[in-house]
Amino acid sequence: MKTTTLTRADISDTLVREVDMPRQRASEFLEAVLNNVIESLVAKGTVKVSSFGSFNVRQKARRVGRNPKTGKEAIISPRRVITFKPSQYMKEKVQRRKE
Repeated sequence: MKTTTLTRADISDTLVREVDMPRQRASEFLEAVLNNVIESLVAKGTVKVSSFGSFNVRQKARRVGRNPKTGKEAIISPRRVITFKPSQYMKEKVQRRKE
């Protein structure tokens, strides 16, 4: 499977091309959208994007882990993590696209 990174510049270029938006405005728009998603996750703990999926903040408890190199046990502190669950629409689109 080929790994590809979708950069902010790639998304901005798509906005410039597809929506005929000026480059500076496209970059500002993208930053505003991403900041809105981050702020909503911090404040509410969940963001749902129709036909795309849901981002959720989850609390992980303190636990004992192991250093894979040394095998030595270490305490992993409690923390908040972000999870993503794709929508059924996205799952179907990805499933149909086979290489």
